[in-house]
Amino acid sequence: MTLDGTQPWFAPLRELLGALPSGMPAAAALNQLPGSGPRFVPADQLPAGVAYEAFIHRTGDVPTRENLHDLLNGLIWRRHPALKARLNALQAADIAARGIGPVRGALRDALTLFDENGALWMDPPPALAAALRARDWRALFATHRDLWPQPRFEIFGHALLEQLIRAPRKGLTAHVVIGDPMLLSADDWAQKPFLPLPVLGIPGWWPANQDPAFYDDSKVFRRPVS
Repeated sequence: MTLDGTQPWFAPLRELLGALPSGMPAAAALNQLPGSGPRFVPADQLPAGVAYEAFIHRTGDVPTRENLHDLLNGLIWRRHPALKARLNALQAADIAARGIGPVRGALRDALTLFDENGALWMDPPPALAAALRARDWRALFATHRDLWPQPRFEIFGHALLEQLIRAPRKGLTAHVVIGDPMLLSADDWAQKPFLPLPVLGIPGWWPANQDPAFYDDSKVFRRPVS
């Protein structure tokens, strides 16, 4: 599948996309990209019965399948190697302490949710941050629409990127961390420090949101639960 680097959600990855070789297995292509981070290996190098996260932490190798999901995961590893390594270390430590059970537990659940579906917003304008925390969608996307060219909002979750490629739809929602996620402790992560943001409401990300009525859909742009 050809990745359309002109889409706004791909802006932070455009340089990597431009350098990604074609006609090669995913792991080999990812290893050709510039930057630091782990080595990518074919998925069959993950031994049976070994946890994926523990294997990455122990070996520095990321098992990679021949699919879009794992290719996008590799691109995020190259884009944010320190943050991906931090999440992996927390996962591996929790596995070492608790083992693999029928459920992940609060910490691993939160880390997985962010890894798959998260977004980074390091320094949003105060008016936008306040509107997001209040779930005031009109203020966030309409009243303060002129502030949106400025924020460094970036999708981190490779599963969310995959959905934007395969089936973009109004209800796709990121789990946003405001500020530097590298500063969050394991206890912080376990509390799920996320704010929901329907990403196709972002100005410039979807043609239909030029109409203010786009934000009237209460099934997507929900008010806080009282």
